[in-house]
Amino acid sequence: MKKVFLLLLLPFSLFAQKFTPTEIAAFEAQAKKVNIIRDKWGIPHVYGKSDADAVFGLLYAQCEDDFKRVELNYIEKLGRLSEINGEKDLFNDLQIRLLIDTAEAKADFAKLQPSFKKLLEAYAAGINYYLYKNPKVKPALLTRFRPWFALLWTDGSIGAINTADLTIAELKKFYTGDYSPTAYVPVIKDQQSGSNGFAFAPSITESGNAILYINPHTTFYFRPEVQMQSEEGLNAYGAVTWGQFFVYQGFNEHLGWMHTSNNVDIADMYAEKITKTDKGLFYEYDKKKYPVVQKKMTFKYLDGGSLKSRTFNTYFTNKGPIMAIRDGKWISLKSKNRNTASLVQSWVRTKAKSFEEYQKAMDLKANASNNTVYADAKGNIAYWHGNFIPIRDTKYNWSEVVDGSISATAWKGLHEVKDMVHVYNPINGWLQNCNSTPFSSAGKNSPIKANYPTYMAPDGENFRGVAANRLLENLNKYNLDKVIATGYAPYLPAFEVLIPALLRVYEQLPQSDPLIKELAAPIAILKAWDYRSAENSEATTLAFEWAQKLNPIIQKVYINTGEKDQVENTKDFAASARPNDLLDPLKATMADLTKRFGKWQIAWGEINRYQRLTGAMNEKYDDTLPSLPVGFGSALWGQLSSYRSNPFKTNKRYGFSGNSFVCAVEFGPRIKAKSILAGGNSGDPTSKHFTDQALMYSKGEFKDVLFYKEDVLRNAERSYRPGE
Repeated sequence: MKKVFLLLLLPFSLFAQKFTPTEIAAFEAQAKKVNIIRDKWGIPHVYGKSDADAVFGLLYAQCEDDFKRVELNYIEKLGRLSEINGEKDLFNDLQIRLLIDTAEAKADFAKLQPSFKKLLEAYAAGINYYLYKNPKVKPALLTRFRPWFALLWTDGSIGAINTADLTIAELKKFYTGDYSPTAYVPVIKDQQSGSNGFAFAPSITESGNAILYINPHTTFYFRPEVQMQSEEGLNAYGAVTWGQFFVYQGFNEHLGWMHTSNNVDIADMYAEKITKTDKGLFYEYDKKKYPVVQKKMTFKYLDGGSLKSRTFNTYFTNKGPIMAIRDGKWISLKSKNRNTASLVQSWVRTKAKSFEEYQKAMDLKANASNNTVYADAKGNIAYWHGNFIPIRDTKYNWSEVVDGSISATAWKGLHEVKDMVHVYNPINGWLQNCNSTPFSSAGKNSPIKANYPTYMAPDGENFRGVAANRLLENLNKYNLDKVIATGYAPYLPAFEVLIPALLRVYEQLPQSDPLIKELAAPIAILKAWDYRSAENSEATTLAFEWAQKLNPIIQKVYINTGEKDQVENTKDFAASARPNDLLDPLKATMADLTKRFGKWQIAWGEINRYQRLTGAMNEKYDDTLPSLPVGFGSALWGQLSSYRSNPFKTNKRYGFSGNSFVCAVEFGPRIKAKSILAGGNSGDPTSKHFTDQALMYSKGEFKDVLFYKEDVLRNAERSYRPGE
């Protein structure tokens, strides 16, 4: 099943492809049609004659800010990480190559409409021109970008790969020939990432204009802030994932869009009936046998100073690739992890001028990983839960493996948008989604769960959803500052459940129990706490450090059909918890804090810190280096202003994920918006824009967005053409 070869690792320069005089002339001609203005925050405002020119300039600017991240995203999607990271990423690469076919991407590029093909050609040209003009920049692997690379993306997020709950470990087990039976351990998805999106109708705003709150929770520095404008009607502002040629989450003069992730079933697992004959392998489908498609895939991986090569014989049925073996049966995956229509949709929505035009973009039914929160200048607000949703027979449990040998389990097309879970202009005047159930997205005016198939919205409620609904139900005349304050509310509703349970079991202890005295002081602090995080709060430290030691079931946010959601699980746990379930973790928390800091009475901001690393190899968070205190914390307990931090072999905790690009925008005759980035727009540690927003970020203070060119010019730091 595998072959290994040793290759000589040749000098980098021998692999580099030089650009031809014709290519260079084309680069330089296009660069003359582009102007980049960097404002006082280092944010690039890119102005092009055509849409393609704006794309060219945008990618050039992104490479200036962080070429390494641009390149890394494409190395991943090409399934080539192991060439730079070694054998540890070999099966990550295999997974990508099984799900994303580069030959299909090339074929799709050849079939594109000429106008859209120009955008992709400009995308590649912008990166290649940067490499030509900056010969000292040494790519890790990719010395020339191709236009079809852009078609390797799923939606707007480079990491949006859906494998149901099939794991890399299972993939490795199958493709190394290990068919030994093992107990399947369900995957618990990352519970602390995700996003928040809010929309406010004119009826509940001070100005009578709609407001959109954009709050993705990602790995820090995952997306920079940009603006791109052309003379063909493009004028979009917001965040792009490194290497994207369109604004992923943002707004134009007419409307704005925010994406949150969901648990909508868009990928399914099938148990195949495989037989082996002297003619080869066959799978059964409706009592007929068909040959299993076999493809040899060869990967290079770095090993010391050389590249080694390994070949896998991979297998496919009519559903898709074989990804695992469970209970002796081969498991295939049906998914749509590369979809050209999603790229088209991502572009056309940036140019939509009305609710009707945005709905036409949604009608492409190509967004396979996101919900959408929307607002516009006409006062419309809307929410869509998912977009690419296959139609299936509802008698099957699609969160489990289904029978792949019968056509009854086949997908039967895609649901129309009108049949999906959605809300348009609810009478309460607000909408929210925090990776939570859509059935609380508009309070009492939310969609009704019974009206939809379970696979369309298995998502349960989480504590961010609880916090959002609690805050938004208090009617308020919102402006930008009030919206930001709502998004940064320190309220932690999970502890409204957990702390009373802690107090209950403590009060039940017999007076002779030594824990009465030992825990008296922390219990008093938590009893007096208002369930709101703060930089100077000792209770916040105790609560966060304690809660992560409790039963993991209370951390389970993403659920499958029939499972209890996070709020239900937490309430059940709190109601049935025994003293040891709650008091022992508190005692352990005190001991751990004392070991790390010499005392357990310590304010949250003293241990919860922001420190930006340079990205240098082997660099680590360091308690002895400067850092900033941060008063907010994990989204897991209902914190809307998500700040995910951990100790990294350090005593203090350092943030690495959560609020990244955050923006509030008000629509009307003139756009008003405020935003903040985690740290700064540049990935260059020598740039002043590496950390120029860090202090503001740590305090939740926003800067004014410079949307109009006259404002950009008044705050310009540099104006130039690509290559200058």
